[in-house]
Amino acid sequence: MEVLEESIFPEKPVVYATFWNRFAAVFIDGLIIGIPVEAIDYFVLSEMPLFKFLFNVVVGWLYFALQMSGPGMATIGKKAMRIKVTDLDGNKITFGQATGRHFGTFLSTIIIGIGYFMMLWSPKSQTLHDMMAGTLVVQE
Repeated sequence: MEVLEESIFPEKPVVYATFWNRFAAVFIDGLIIGIPVEAIDYFVLSEMPLFKFLFNVVVGWLYFALQMSGPGMATIGKKAMRIKVTDLDGNKITFGQATGRHFGTFLSTIIIGIGYFMMLWSPKSQTLHDMMAGTLVVQE
């Protein structure tokens, strides 16, 4: 956990979220969104593969983008881990930034996960999709 002495957040030093906090948050969110979506896929959409794919993409996008750009600045998993997503100045991100960040995770994933591990050597603990969207993940 890295703490900056000179902070862009005037009221207190910035503490960037750790790899394991972020991992746990994604795991929690995966359970929350994955179980109901898989049930719908199995029972309702099993015979419609294209619609099933589009449903999964849209539900995932809206789950993440709406919550991260909302007043809580975090998904349920991030709230459970006491972390939130901000812009580079510590403000709430826009829906467009949240959308770009979400779809940027696909790029972070397809390059054998390296986009996620970039946070381990980034000065601000940013993943590739954080850098693309201009976001930070910080402790509350």
